[in-house]
Amino acid sequence: MISIEAVSKRYPDGTVAVDGLSLEIPDRSITVLVGPSGCGKTTTLRMINRMIELSGGRIVIDGEDIRQKPVNALRRSMGYVIQNAGLFQHRTIVDNIGTVPRMLGWSKAKARERSMELMERVGLDPAMAKRYPYQLSGGQQQRVGVARALAADPPVLLMDEPFSAVDPVVRRGLQEELLRIQAELGKTIVFVTHDIDEAIRVGDMIAVLRTGGKLAQYAPPDELLSAPADAAVEDFLGADRGIRGLSFFGTEALPLEHGAVVAVDATPQQIAARAPGHLPYLLVVGVDGRPLGWADAGTLRATGGRGDAAGLLPHGQTFRAGKDSLRVALDCAVLSPTGWAVAVDGEGRAVGVASQETIAAAVREAHARRGTAPVDVGAAR
Repeated sequence: MISIEAVSKRYPDGTVAVDGLSLEIPDRSITVLVGPSGCGKTTTLRMINRMIELSGGRIVIDGEDIRQKPVNALRRSMGYVIQNAGLFQHRTIVDNIGTVPRMLGWSKAKARERSMELMERVGLDPAMAKRYPYQLSGGQQQRVGVARALAADPPVLLMDEPFSAVDPVVRRGLQEELLRIQAELGKTIVFVTHDIDEAIRVGDMIAVLRTGGKLAQYAPPDELLSAPADAAVEDFLGADRGIRGLSFFGTEALPLEHGAVVAVDATPQQIAARAPGHLPYLLVVGVDGRPLGWADAGTLRATGGRGDAAGLLPHGQTFRAGKDSLRVALDCAVLSPTGWAVAVDGEGRAVGVASQETIAAAVREAHARRGTAPVDVGAAR
């Protein structure tokens, strides 16, 4: 547990970066600090490891005031990841990762063994061990930065906008990797970002800060989206917060139309017996059960399967039934040329389809069970 108790930071020129901030950061969770520029996110993070000294209040970790611990020992007990990784350009990847263990007196062989273990854990090819940072992509360098922060197995990990310098695709991959590692290791992570979508994706708790380092709201991401504390927080979350909130509703109870899925080699009689007559389109799947595309229902009932994917409309993105959220399912339906989303199992085989109307009804039901106002799903179409 990290307890931030009425912490302030005032500079000699009178600037107040953080003003009376109090937070209880849970153990073995990811707590995200988010807010506009100048709200004190990074200042707060750096006060935890005393890169910036407090002007008032105190920070307590597991019952011990951080000012009672030698600063070097404090910093070595925490992992620290920054934007652009901050690697030593003259040192190999394996030596970069082993920096803190070597400072703690580990033997070179033990530090190297730990570095190689962590390369695999963060998804880096061990063959890269003897390369230098400039020989790696931005995303790979950030993985090295995470591995270095984990090298001495610290209980606390501080991350200051670690993924903001990479492109969106790489960024999402790094977020997924962080969540996977956290599920395995259970660190106490304090994560700074200016991106509310990133905060919602990775955070167990989110602290929204106002300019001047005042706390606006501290809540789990689903509560933050469904019940912002005031107009300022609502404005910061953006106009599409209702759509973001669908990320916390699963598709386990989403009704699927199974009869709309027909095999590529099905006969007209088989299609007529299986497919409901009211459906304008049918999803054609291959012999392996994977979707090939959409076909006009009337034509398919008359002619049977086409034998291949020729002339079919694209099936669009798919969602994993019972695994992905209603937000993913809705996005698939909105982007589909037919307005229907394709549900697949863990092997990518089609198990049914769902219309925008069906998904909208599921959203209303989910909100009713939770007792919150429903999102305007129609606005997302």
